[in-house]
Amino acid sequence: MTENFQAITRFIVEIEKLKSVDRKIKPVGLSRYENSAEHSWQIALLALTLLPHAEQTTDPLTVVTMLLLHDIVEIDTGDKFAYDANHDDYENELLSAQRIFAILPDEQGQTYLNLWMEFEKAQTPEAQFAKAIDRLMPVLQNLNNGCQSWIDHNISVTQILHKNAAIEKANPQLWQWLKQQVIETGERVGLRC
Repeated sequence: MTENFQAITRFIVEIEKLKSVDRKIKPVGLSRYENSAEHSWQIALLALTLLPHAEQTTDPLTVVTMLLLHDIVEIDTGDKFAYDANHDDYENELLSAQRIFAILPDEQGQTYLNLWMEFEKAQTPEAQFAKAIDRLMPVLQNLNNGCQSWIDHNISVTQILHKNAAIEKANPQLWQWLKQQVIETGERVGLRC
């Protein structure tokens, strides 16, 4: 049992590093960049608030666990801007997931690795919902912070809508509302179409 506590403690200390992984977006009302730990916490809460409106029945604990685990790999790989061509880096992220989750006791580490892979594949209702929530939060932040990261990186409205279309799987009504917000805000701040 002591070995399990030691392993869990090592894991928790290791994931402390996620607090030093900066993202490309600033929290609403702040001048500094958000870190990946903050992002994971916020999307877990966003998921809980939107679960009653999910298109499919999903297990809340599975969704929240996926969201808390999905960016842990950034400890090794760093954060990649969602609109970059090299955003998808599954092989390197898998190696990171395997390394980090191997710190935990075997069964728990394998469970977390399986959840991480399920999130990445986005084939289950829980993973599809979690992926949509992961996409939704940066859109909400941009809509409420003057489109900071979209402007900084010259992102067009078309790119935004294409990249975030998975939100429709979580809730088509939410997606329709969000699309309208992106289009209207994009026009107001002068984003390319």
